[in-house]
Amino acid sequence: MKKEELLLKLKNGIIVSCQAQPGDPTFGNDCILAFAKAAFIGGASGLRLNGPEDIKKIKKEVPLPIIGIYKDRDLDSEVYITPTSKHFEEVLKAGADIIAVDATKRKHIEAENGAEYIKFLRKIFPEVIIMADISDYEEGVLAWKASADLLSTTLSGYTPYTKGKKLPDFKLVKELAKVVDIPVILEGGVWTPEDVKYAFQCGAYAVVIGTAITRPHIITKRFVMATKNIEEIYNEE
Repeated sequence: MKKEELLLKLKNGIIVSCQAQPGDPTFGNDCILAFAKAAFIGGASGLRLNGPEDIKKIKKEVPLPIIGIYKDRDLDSEVYITPTSKHFEEVLKAGADIIAVDATKRKHIEAENGAEYIKFLRKIFPEVIIMADISDYEEGVLAWKASADLLSTTLSGYTPYTKGKKLPDFKLVKELAKVVDIPVILEGGVWTPEDVKYAFQCGAYAVVIGTAITRPHIITKRFVMATKNIEEIYNEE
């Protein structure tokens, strides 16, 4: 499928991030596949999946575009979202249509920063659609200039210099959408349909939702906390 055709499938849609972490009740079983199937039935325009195993399995059963990542927290690096070209290649071989990488200004394993990492990857994988996960405006512009095909606000609030940012980061979407000529995706902290509507008003091309759909233990906790008049924003990746 051509890049333009694939990106049009995502436009104005909801991309569901179907992931689980060790310790989650949905980790290590078929729950992720079930979440992906439910997302498809519910009308999602795409999926964001972590790791070759889940990507291969879901690719066979769910006819939606897949944004693939490979989280590796065992490396001696702050960067863990598809951190090396080897991780990138494994995600590609698993069948991901788009591959997301950390494009922050932090030191990368194979490059000085995220923008340079994208340039490095582009030389090896010239035709692959690359999504840049960024945390601030400067990173977004640099990733765009480095030839990223999409930008996502995934890491806003997760880098040391954006920690404590209120999510969803509508401001970042609005600022980038005015400047770049590639899709800007809102991801992070989306809890309500009102968040989604406002994201599109700010210029978002699509919206990624994870925790609010696919982490039932946190969804439950959020409602339980409401009974105690406690408010908390979950910035969980």
